[in-house]
Amino acid sequence: MENELLKAYAEVDKVLSFMENKYVEKIPSKMREMFKNEKLEGYNPVINPKVPLDEQDLQRKTLSILAMLNLNYWCESEKEKQELISLYAENDRKREEELREKYNPDNIFKKKENKTEEVENIALVEYKEENFLKKILRKVMNFFKRK
Repeated sequence: MENELLKAYAEVDKVLSFMENKYVEKIPSKMREMFKNEKLEGYNPVINPKVPLDEQDLQRKTLSILAMLNLNYWCESEKEKQELISLYAENDRKREEELREKYNPDNIFKKKENKTEEVENIALVEYKEENFLKKILRKVMNFFKRK
C-alpha cells in the first residue's frame, strides 16, 4: 500500500514537470517538495505529454491526487469548484452502484441457491466392490456360458 502511494507521488511529480509554471506555482511549495522527496526511488514513470492522462496507465491514487489538486488549487471560480464537486460525487455514486451490483449480498446468496439446486438434481449411485468369492464365482459362470 505504501509503495503505491510513493509511485503515485512519482507520477504526480512527473505530471507537474510537464505543466505550465502558472499551474505548478499555485500548489504550495511544501506539497511540491513532498512529491519530489517522498516519491519512490528508482521508479521512473512513463508519461507522454501528448496523450490525455485518462488514456495512460497511471495509478488510481495518482488520478485522485491530481483531482484534489485540480479542485483545491486550479479551479478559477467557486462555480467551477461546485461543478467539479458534483461531477466527482456523480462518479462516486456510479462506482458504488457498480460495486453494489457486483458484490450485492442478495445476489451472492441467489448464486449459492442455484448451485444447491443443481447439486440436488444429481443422483448419487452407490458403488460396491465385489468381494473375492463373488469375483471367482462370476468368472467360473462366464467360463461355462461361453462353451
